[in-house]
Amino acid sequence: MTTPHKGAWIGFDLGGTKMLGAVFDDDLQQLSRERKKTKAHEGVEAGIGRIKKLIHDILFKAELTPEKIGGIGVGVPGPLDLNAGIVREAPNLGWKDVPLREVLEAEFGCPVVVTNDVDVGVYGEYRAGGAQGSRCVVGIFPGTGIGGGCVYEGEILRGKTMSCMEIGHVPVIPDGPPCGCGLNGCLETVASRLTVSAFAAAAAFRGQAPFLHKKTDTTLSEIRSSTLAAAVKAGDEAVERILRSAADYIGRAAATIVHLIAPDVIILGGGLVEAMPELICMWVDESARRHVLRSMQDTFEITIAMLGDDAAITGAAAWVQKTVREREAAASATI
Repeated sequence: MTTPHKGAWIGFDLGGTKMLGAVFDDDLQQLSRERKKTKAHEGVEAGIGRIKKLIHDILFKAELTPEKIGGIGVGVPGPLDLNAGIVREAPNLGWKDVPLREVLEAEFGCPVVVTNDVDVGVYGEYRAGGAQGSRCVVGIFPGTGIGGGCVYEGEILRGKTMSCMEIGHVPVIPDGPPCGCGLNGCLETVASRLTVSAFAAAAAFRGQAPFLHKKTDTTLSEIRSSTLAAAVKAGDEAVERILRSAADYIGRAAATIVHLIAPDVIILGGGLVEAMPELICMWVDESARRHVLRSMQDTFEITIAMLGDDAAITGAAAWVQKTVREREAAASATI
């Protein structure tokens, strides 16, 4: 679907627990925004209904009608058919083979682009955050898992039909611990926030992290990124060692990426990084530089994402804006 340029763009971030949408103008300045719980347990049909309603709500707040939208960009976790805009599988949502692009285009009458959520998060940092001006930026986002994305010369790096940069599933320990994906020894098994929290809970249970034990009573669900940061600040050395180890593995994975595609910027984001940005960035940087060829040690910068929760919605809006404009230019060239 193509449409004349209209100047208002919607970015939408669909997560397992929350959904966030915003309307942007042509300069990627927000006109309105809204956040709601995803409520994935209610099923696919209810979930799509909530997405539609949130988009209608932010349009109303921005005093716009659907006719004023240039396009909608949606960031979604999990395997996607990027060409068809189909969510092939989103385990945290309970979705399988959902034609999200088709549904939203029918509802709003404008182009819709469905993209991996981390990819558009990295693109958001490239367009409006901590990676502006870079030739090649790779994002690494430790959370429940570890997401990755890459923008190379202004384009999101992707496969023929699928997203790529599954950094969380880079093998770092041969025949290592089982990963939720079914493989063994993935980066997520030693460096995700969930893994770090589990190791920290065990340390607290053994009496090695007294502050953490007092705050959480070793309850895993209570050990959030902010709690881990507070434990380090309070002097729980075992927690600091666990975080250092996780950062070391992330740095090793970053070094592998440097050897493969030589990014000039590696950007770190996600809740764990946001809770202790200086420490995590320093530890990852030290590890990465130890594990790359000497000739490449000064070719890249490791930095912190600037946009936080707004990275994905900004990137989704910017990406659909770019996509629509390129389609318009191609259509004009054939006339």
